[in-house]
Amino acid sequence: MLTIFALSRIILIIAAIIPGFVLLRYIYRHDRLEKEPSKLLGKLFLLGIISTICAVFTETIGSNVLGAVFYEGSFIYLLIENFIVIALSEEGFKYMVLSRATWKNPNFNCTFDGVVYSVYVSLGFAVWENIQYVLRYGFGNALVRAVTAVPGHACFGVLMGAFYALAKKHERDGNIEGMKNAKKLAVIVPVIAHGAYDFFASISSFVGSLGFIVVIAIIFLFSFKLVKGLSQSDEYIDQ
Repeated sequence: MLTIFALSRIILIIAAIIPGFVLLRYIYRHDRLEKEPSKLLGKLFLLGIISTICAVFTETIGSNVLGAVFYEGSFIYLLIENFIVIALSEEGFKYMVLSRATWKNPNFNCTFDGVVYSVYVSLGFAVWENIQYVLRYGFGNALVRAVTAVPGHACFGVLMGAFYALAKKHERDGNIEGMKNAKKLAVIVPVIAHGAYDFFASISSFVGSLGFIVVIAIIFLFSFKLVKGLSQSDEYIDQ
């Protein structure tokens, strides 16, 4: 029989994964032209989980180095920590596994595929991270992260996927310079959005709270409209 402790852990894990799978289903349903193979999507989700391990490693090193140079809690410390140590590490590793697994994959034949692939990687990252937080801090944390951190990672994935798909279109058209620039933006834009999210979340003041609300409102609304627009304008890349 399950003990009360084991049962509570299972409930917490379920609470941690539900928001991610709801968002995965949302993105999957918006893939109009040609659904992606479940095997590929499962692989991308697992790669997202693996990218968390890489990010934790670089973030630990980065935080230690940063703490030795700047006063923890200072403006410059928070700026570098959130935009470089955290956002660049996490979005960088997400992009790395995304591009290695899908850029030359023959299934990557529609523009919206870039969004689907990127969001699956991002939510693999978010779900695994969410499980760790929820098991450590409890059910209340699960509720807060269900409407902030998890959809936040999904939004970063949408931003990354939009430019990633644009890069693929530029490659098709023979626009190598455009492809390179779009690939750079596929990392830079989500890093900026992620960094702003974490930066304001780390400021314990009214200004920080207000800034956080404004940032997530902009990111969430923009990403929602972007998904709608990209889904409706989806087209085959090879035509």
